[in-house]
Amino acid sequence: MTVADADAKGRSWIIWAALLALFLGALDALVMTAAMPTIIAELGGLHLYAWTYTTYFLARAVALPIFGKLSDMYSTRMLFLFSIGLFLVASIAAGFSQSMGFLVVTRVFQGIGGGGIFALVYVVLSDVSTPEHRAKTISFASAVWGIASLVGPTLGGFIVTWFSWRWIFFINIPLGLVSFYGIAVHFQEFREKTAGKNLDLLGAFLLSGFILGLLTLIMTGGRELPFLSKPYILIGCTTIISGYWFFRVEMRAENPMLNFNYFKDPSYALGNVLVFFASFAIFSLFAYAPILLQGALSQTPLQVGYAMLSLSLGWSIGSLLAGRKMNWIGQKRAVLIGTVLLVIGTGMTLGFSRTTDITECFVAFLVVGLGMGFVSLTTLLVVQDSVEPANLGVATSFHQFSRTMGGTIGVGLCGGIVTDKLINELTVAGQKLPETLIGMLKESMANLFQQEFQAMIPAGMDAMLQNAVLNGVYLALIIVFAVSVINLGLSLLLPRK
Repeated sequence: MTVADADAKGRSWIIWAALLALFLGALDALVMTAAMPTIIAELGGLHLYAWTYTTYFLARAVALPIFGKLSDMYSTRMLFLFSIGLFLVASIAAGFSQSMGFLVVTRVFQGIGGGGIFALVYVVLSDVSTPEHRAKTISFASAVWGIASLVGPTLGGFIVTWFSWRWIFFINIPLGLVSFYGIAVHFQEFREKTAGKNLDLLGAFLLSGFILGLLTLIMTGGRELPFLSKPYILIGCTTIISGYWFFRVEMRAENPMLNFNYFKDPSYALGNVLVFFASFAIFSLFAYAPILLQGALSQTPLQVGYAMLSLSLGWSIGSLLAGRKMNWIGQKRAVLIGTVLLVIGTGMTLGFSRTTDITECFVAFLVVGLGMGFVSLTTLLVVQDSVEPANLGVATSFHQFSRTMGGTIGVGLCGGIVTDKLINELTVAGQKLPETLIGMLKESMANLFQQEFQAMIPAGMDAMLQNAVLNGVYLALIIVFAVSVINLGLSLLLPRK
C-alpha cells in the first residue's frame, strides 16, 4: 500500500483522528486552569496545586523523545493507540480522584500518554501525506494548538459552572474513542522500520534523568529551591553528569536514542535551534504579557483575554498560510518571513507603556503569533527533510522537544528576572511590601491578582506597584526581542532547498 492508496481509503479519517488526539492533549492543561480552585475546595491538598501541572509537564517532556525513537523501530499505529488508550484510562482515573495525591499520580500517566500523542501525531500526518501536500496537512496540527488555547479556558469554566469538575476529564472519553477508532481501523504503516536493532535502554534512562533534572532546575530555581541550596546544587550536579554520560553513551551506541551525527547537517541543527528560540519568545509572552496588561496597564481580565487571543489566533493563521503557500515560497523564505514577523511583533511590545491601548497590544501579539505559525511549521518540515524516512520519528519528536525546552527555559528565565526586578524596585523605592506579600510574589507573579493579595497592599502603593510590574516585565520583553533578533540572524544561515 502507498500513501496515495491511503488517500482513497480513509486518509481523512486518519487526519481527523490524529488532530483530535492532539487537541485532547493540548486542551488538557488549559481546561484544568479554570477548574483547579474548585478541585482544591473539594479535595484539599493546596500544597500539591503546582504538582498537578508539573508532573504532567515533566512526564510529557520525558515521553516525547522516547516515543519518537520507538516509532522508528516498531509500529507507529500500535504506539499511537497505546498513547491514546493510556491518556483515556488516566483521564477516567483522574475523574474519580478522591484526593489530590491520587490526582497528581494520574497526571503522570496522562503526561506519558500526552507525550506519546505529541511525538507521534506529526509522524502519522507525515506518513499519510504525499510530499506536495505534507506542509498543508501538518499545518492543521499547528492550528489545533491555537484552537485548544482558545477553547480550553472557556470550556473549563463552563464545565465547572454547569457540571462537576470531574467532567473536565470524562469529556476526553468520547472524543478519545473516536480518535482511537480512526487510527485503529484506517491507519497503515508505510515507513521501513529498524526493529532488528536493540533499543538503547541506557540512553533512554540517562536522557530521562537529564530532562527531569534540567526541567526541575528551571521550574524550581529561585522559588521552591534557592539557587545555592544543597538540593538545588545536588540536582544540578546530577543533571550535568546525566547529560555528559548520555552524550558519551550515544556516541558509541549501535542504535542511539538521539543520533548526534544528525546535527552535522546545518538544516537539522538550525531547524531545532530556530524553533527553540521562537518558542522561548512566544511562550514567555504567553506567560508574562497578561501580568503586564492587568498589573501595569490596568486592563480587565476580559480585555487581557481579548489581547492574548490574538497570539493563539495568529499562530493558527500563520501555520495555515505557511502550509498552503509552502510549495510556492520555499522553506527558507517561509522561515525568514516568520522570524521577521517575530522581530516586528516583539519590537512593538517595547513601546508598551501604562497608556498603551489594548488594540495596540492585540496587533503586536497577532504579528508575533503569525511569525510563530510560520516558524513552527516550516522548521518541522526542514528537520524532517534532513533525515531518512526511517528516522522520521526521532527527528520529529526532537523538534517537539526543542520547542518544549525553548518555552520552558524562556518562561523560567523571564519569570526569575521579572520577579527579582519587581521586588528590587519596591525595595529601592523605600516602600517595601510586607514580607507576606513578598513571599507570595516569589511563589507566583499571578498572586498579584488574588483578592487576598490586593487586600493586603498598603495604601498609596498601587501606582508604585504598577510601575514596578511594568519595569519588571519590560526586562522580559527586551530579552524576548533580543532572542527574536538572534533568531532572524540564524535563519539567514539556513540552507536553501
